Amino acid sequence: MADLDILKRGAEEALPKGALEKQLAKGEPLRVKLGIDPTAPDIHLGHVVVLTKLAQFQQQGHKVVLIIGDYTARVGDPSGRDAQRPILTPDQIDANAKTFQDQAFKVLDREATEVRFNSEWLDMPAQKLFELMGKVTVARLLEREDFTKRIKTDQPISSLELLYPILQGFDSVAVRADVELGGTDQKFNLLFGRDIQRAYGVPEQSIMTLPILPGIDGVRRMSKSLGNYVGVIDPPEEMFGKLMRVPDEAMGTYYELLLGEPLPTGPAVEAKRSLARRIVDRFHGDGAGSGAEARFDQVHVFKGVPDDVEDLSLDPYVGTGSAVHMPKLLGQGFGMSSSEARRLIDQGGVKVDGRVLARGEFDVDPSELEGRVIQVGKRKFKRLVSP
Repeated sequence: MADLDILKRGAEEALPKGALEKQLAKGEPLRVKLGIDPTAPDIHLGHVVVLTKLAQFQQQGHKVVLIIGDYTARVGDPSGRDAQRPILTPDQIDANAKTFQDQAFKVLDREATEVRFNSEWLDMPAQKLFELMGKVTVARLLEREDFTKRIKTDQPISSLELLYPILQGFDSVAVRADVELGGTDQKFNLLFGRDIQRAYGVPEQSIMTLPILPGIDGVRRMSKSLGNYVGVIDPPEEMFGKLMRVPDEAMGTYYELLLGEPLPTGPAVEAKRSLARRIVDRFHGDGAGSGAEARFDQVHVFKGVPDDVEDLSLDPYVGTGSAVHMPKLLGQGFGMSSSEARRLIDQGGVKVDGRVLARGEFDVDPSELEGRVIQVGKRKFKRLVSP
């Protein structure tokens, strides 16, 4: 396909109409911007949709500018929200920024990516901030659909939220962006960046919006806070299992946005397995998908125990009277809180060699655990051994 066809494939809109074509016709590398606020530590497949489009620009010789919004994260993006986003601490933002950046390079070429933190230019003196705010009107900001809805329903809008699109727009001035990418929920912000560029006498960017990937529930947008996400660093078997839960009616969207292909004909379950294998291979290497599929079948289809179960020593968990305190074992051995472990046991979510632990069965004799396999939920297994 022609360069333009590749770049526009799967995109929702490229605005203003014809602008990207004119930019590409000049034959010069474009500066293509993506700004991401590190409000969570991990990247999921929803982020991969826009990162993949960014990588396509990169593959065609354009300069990708990845902006880590360590400063705008302090303000909070109001896009798609009916209430103000909780403000993160500087330490949380810094920690998220590091992991987020590292994970982005599972999609982007690290060497060909210009990474910037917007605190470089947004941590500005008050005089410069006043100058920036003086270039826009409140009326223009209130055109934003999120704000309009909240005004109609008497929901409060903080002045901090009004500041967000102004700051994001200034990012485009600072890096002299030619093109900016974002999800469809970012359309106002992306277009507003053109307003800020115009106010500063900088050539205006064109924008491209990408569809929002639904979560594995097939309904709401993919989000870690909603628990309907697939993380790019999820273990292969967990990634495969989550993708097998995507409803059949959402598979066409997954194929289009993650693989750039139409949904294949044939049984839906085979299309789902193929998608899951390919996504696991993409983030864990060739062959990882087939291995994850085999483990999935062993656990969920044949109801067996995986061959590669890790050992977990019983010794640290033997308490008073030589009993093993199961909430402590589950908490430390499977990375959960003791209260969550107790809740799982009470709900019948813990098995030892296939036997479901009874409600309140928190202390178990080591002789009943030695050499046996403990199963937590559907996909987590450990073999209990003595040192």
